[in-house]
Amino acid sequence: MTLSTNSTPAPEPLPKLVIFGAGGLGREVLVLARQINEARPTWELTGFYDDQAPANPTIHGLPYLGNAAALNATTEDLHVSIAVGNGHSRAAIAGSLTSPRLRFATLVHPAVACQPYQHIELGEGCIVGQGCILTTDIRLGRHVLLNLGCTIGHDAVLDDFCSLMPHANVGGEAHLSTGVYLGTNATVINQVRIGARTIVGAGAVAVRDLPADCTAVGVPATVIKMHA
Repeated sequence: MTLSTNSTPAPEPLPKLVIFGAGGLGREVLVLARQINEARPTWELTGFYDDQAPANPTIHGLPYLGNAAALNATTEDLHVSIAVGNGHSRAAIAGSLTSPRLRFATLVHPAVACQPYQHIELGEGCIVGQGCILTTDIRLGRHVLLNLGCTIGHDAVLDDFCSLMPHANVGGEAHLSTGVYLGTNATVINQVRIGARTIVGAGAVAVRDLPADCTAVGVPATVIKMHA
């Protein structure tokens, strides 16, 4: 007589996710990752890294694990989300994390519609927060941050390391070049192009193209400062 046994194979282990940035945005990204896991188990949340050690060794149940050098020295495969609001700083951190063991995670809130029929391209390391609306034929480059409640219209392009603060709005066919920063409630209307590393202040409305390396504020957005 042959005895048969019914055994369920062990589930595949989840990929490990760490957050670089132990400040307020890091805690928000932790909430985002936990919300993703509530919808579907996706990540094993491991801990925080930051070049500046936080006041407490544990942040909302996860440990502080060290600085960028410690992360580069990892002996295990890790996915990293860079939770730093400034695009220039985010780019510097991404460039410093060179270990072949590291990959950059793309995190999208589970309630954000991002279906294949929308034709949305997301680069590695993007963070898309709760309440964001993306319509169709949109391209986000690497490490683009869309904070809470941002809207992105059809055919918009956001190049690498753009940062949109809560409730920023980008119209159809607009183009944000590398490292653009939109403050809270800032708006870029249809077909307007914003030059690289430009800051559009909170509540400003860009109704015409803006050059690179400037700060623009007001309605309509007017350049008040050129960056060296």
